[in-house]
Amino acid sequence: MLSAKEQEKKHHFQVYNRFPVTLKNGKGARLWDIHGKEYIDLLAGIAVNNLGHSHPAIVSAIKEQSEKMLHVSNFYYTEEQSEFISRLSYLSGLERVFLCNSGLEAMEGSLKLARKWGKENGKTGNIISLSNGFHGRSLASITLSKANYQEGFAPLPPGFIQSPFNDFESLLDVVNDQTIAIAFELIQGNSGINIAGKSFVQKVRQLCNEKNILLIIDEVQTGVGRTGKFWSYEHYGIKPDVVIAAKALAAGIPVGAIMAKEEVASALSFGNHGTTFGGNPFASAVGNACLKTIQKENLTEQAAEKGEYMMSLIREKTAGNEKVINVRGMGLMIGVELSIPGRPVVDKMFEQGVLSNAAGGNVLRIVPPLIISQQDIQKSVEVLARSIN
Repeated sequence: MLSAKEQEKKHHFQVYNRFPVTLKNGKGARLWDIHGKEYIDLLAGIAVNNLGHSHPAIVSAIKEQSEKMLHVSNFYYTEEQSEFISRLSYLSGLERVFLCNSGLEAMEGSLKLARKWGKENGKTGNIISLSNGFHGRSLASITLSKANYQEGFAPLPPGFIQSPFNDFESLLDVVNDQTIAIAFELIQGNSGINIAGKSFVQKVRQLCNEKNILLIIDEVQTGVGRTGKFWSYEHYGIKPDVVIAAKALAAGIPVGAIMAKEEVASALSFGNHGTTFGGNPFASAVGNACLKTIQKENLTEQAAEKGEYMMSLIREKTAGNEKVINVRGMGLMIGVELSIPGRPVVDKMFEQGVLSNAAGGNVLRIVPPLIISQQDIQKSVEVLARSIN
């Protein structure tokens, strides 16, 4: 019988640069491969496993719901979905929710919503995104994203332009009365944990108010407690018109969501949008368990405290190392910017049993489960510092 690696090489599209390991099981912030080697997980499925692996509340919800009902069409009501959208509406402060399966679908749906809303408001202009962002891998979403994701896929859809990240004056140059929406991440994960300035974000919110432009905030990677607030926009004292989320919403079960103000969401009517699997009772039940657990275990507050501790420890352990340019982040979304390429450091960490990731070429992206212990933080930071050297 072929190994997992051999089967993948034979049959899967070759689009992933995988590490030479086959993972078998996980518990908390730890993973084990097929040979029994143990790893500390600082990647959490790229900010998905906020509750870690095999959390009892998630395992229980999966078992319970799988014995009741996995899927029905959105032609019908289910208690699980209604509870889930009510929770998301409460947590976001936005009246309407649409459930889908991924961050990409949530972004695509928000673009459709923006276009329809724009038409109803007499707007035919562009949707503006910010440079070096990442919003998914469909044709429309790569048009919003960093240029390297666009290579080889022209012609790209019209109606989208980009403006430099954190540069309000440049944004003013491309905004006009026909602009429909401005969409961006408050922390750019894939480009190296680039954080939007508070003044910049608040000016963008005010600009959108003045010119009747939708503010769409992409919380796919930053949401669900990751940054020390449930949503990263809470750090900025603003309320978006539309928020998209996914990744950590159901602790590893695929779920995406669009949350919007009533007056924006009302632009879509029967038949304008839909999904087969989105918000089915299984995904919604697990999502409910996830959101309840995040709140019950105070994991948002823990992310803030653990993030500060981890960043201070990294700074301490790498003090005087000229290879370390900067340590930055919010909560447990941390970037360690290096003067050398990041991937060789990630490889060294992997060899020593710590899973991480390089983003933006020279930044170590650290997004561990929010339940990570102080002991695991200490051990992984020691490995990180040693691997840089």
